[in-house]
Amino acid sequence: MIREVVHVTVLPEHNADFERDLQRAVTEILSQAHGLIAFSGIGWCIERPNVYLFTIDWETLEDHTIGFRESELFTKWREIIGVHFDGPPTVEHFSL
Repeated sequence: MIREVVHVTVLPEHNADFERDLQRAVTEILSQAHGLIAFSGIGWCIERPNVYLFTIDWETLEDHTIGFRESELFTKWREIIGVHFDGPPTVEHFSL
């Protein structure tokens, strides 16, 4: 199993809209991804209140990097949540 850890810096005053749209993207898009095990929205950073942390567990690294990232699902995912990004997210993978 692989855990994808994502830090997203969100545009000022977009926090509530980002959380709403992230939940929508998880329900409508991510839930269809092959190899998805679980999504967890961790929450907002204390020191940097416009940074949101979430994790996604995948069966394999390739389920994320190829199966999801190179699919139409990823395009739709980004259309929903990307409008709130203040720069590219930081994405790292961890083995569990």
